[in-house]
Amino acid sequence: MVHFDGACQPPKGPGVATFGFVVEGEGLYAEEYGLATRPYSEHSTNNVAEYVAAIRALEWLRSQGYRGAVTVAGDSQLIIRQMNGEYQVRTEHLEAYHEWLQRLAKEFRSVEWQWVPREENRRADALSKRALDEARPTARRLRGADAAPTQDEGENTGDDPDESGD
Repeated sequence: MVHFDGACQPPKGPGVATFGFVVEGEGLYAEEYGLATRPYSEHSTNNVAEYVAAIRALEWLRSQGYRGAVTVAGDSQLIIRQMNGEYQVRTEHLEAYHEWLQRLAKEFRSVEWQWVPREENRRADALSKRALDEARPTARRLRGADAAPTQDEGENTGDDPDESGD
């Protein structure tokens, strides 16, 4: 089972985008988190962070030699629905992430994409937020004085069902 999550402040970017994932089962366990993209780059958004989280998780499984069935769970309706073919990828820069994730998924016996409420994705969410907290000092230095935290910086509000911010 894979749980993934992304975070970005501000959610629609450009901002600081981070990822977190947890893999457990089949004798495997991993927790990882980090920057999803270069801070304040054009595509540092919540949706990109979510895609990167799922990609990094499947890449980790692949690096362990695992090729069996996997359930990938996340609280991003957009990513899960796009991977299940329910939504089209309409944002040009997300197409490359979607295609990359599709290619990775083909390396496993099967991949089930499952939406879960945020409450069931707490550990991955906490990891993506931890990455955000750890990245802020460096990101501020990169951006300068205008990178001061915003009022809602602690809130990941970019996970609307249609997430059209990208």
